[in-house]
Amino acid sequence: MAGWLKALAYGAGGVAVAGLAALVALQERLVYVPVLPGLARAYPITPARLRLAYEDVWLRSADGVRLHSWFIRHSPTCRGPTILFFQENAGNIAHRLEFVRLMMQRLQCNVFMLSYRGYGESEGYPSQKGITYDAQAALDHLAQRKDIDTSCIVIFGRSLGGAVGAVLAKNNPDKVAALILENTFTSILDMAGIMLPFLRWFIGGSTSKGPKLLNCVVRSPWSTLDIVGEVKQPILFLSGLQDELVPPSHMKMLYDKAVEHNRNCRFVDFPSGMHMDTWMSGGDRYWRAIQLFLDQYAPEVQSRDASFKSEISEDGG
Repeated sequence: MAGWLKALAYGAGGVAVAGLAALVALQERLVYVPVLPGLARAYPITPARLRLAYEDVWLRSADGVRLHSWFIRHSPTCRGPTILFFQENAGNIAHRLEFVRLMMQRLQCNVFMLSYRGYGESEGYPSQKGITYDAQAALDHLAQRKDIDTSCIVIFGRSLGGAVGAVLAKNNPDKVAALILENTFTSILDMAGIMLPFLRWFIGGSTSKGPKLLNCVVRSPWSTLDIVGEVKQPILFLSGLQDELVPPSHMKMLYDKAVEHNRNCRFVDFPSGMHMDTWMSGGDRYWRAIQLFLDQYAPEVQSRDASFKSEISEDGG
């Protein structure tokens, strides 16, 4: 009997070790999903399908990876902000074009959409270090353009894109006018325990109480909670309270951390907003929140008389 129990214990231990080894080896595939199940990696559409004037922009990251992006211009005479958009972890930039079309219509802005390495037509394989290089290459490109107002570059990041955008804003206080985060997590370390509950005993972010024994093997921790407290630019937090992937509490923790050292932070929640549809379920109130934020902090736009909070609360919520 004792021998049988010992064999069972060894077997269970072996399975656990093998499982954790596979998790460590394949972690990038869990964090980054360039191709959605059942779909091709290629762009299903281009901005032209939505009658958006655009140009293909090819960039070279600091480590030599060739990257593809779209610069979508609102109009030849547009001197409003240019939004540097960072997408979520799954799919490619073409899947965000309907959102971008509406953004341009409502905010009168240009939009720059970057394909992370390994996504869309960009070369390479995704990683935190690599995508940080990619984001910097996109910002550096925008900063040297002569056809936009380079003093009014605003980063917009959703989910993973918020983690990317926070790092970029922190590293470039003189190039980025403001930062907008939507449904972003505190860290991949915290998300690991949410997506795979058994991992919370081994992996965790700064808010975790576990032993964090395997934190050292996580190659893409994206510790946004640690970064956001160092961002000096104004930050708008957009939180969908029905987010089914990232707990809404993560956005509140990010805001609380940021506001400790940054008085120019705004938090707006949307009671029916889910992870991917907050911009749809939020309706006019969603776009008004962003517009008022830009009115207050984007250099080219005149501030409105009414306060931010009172305007946002008019539509309820």
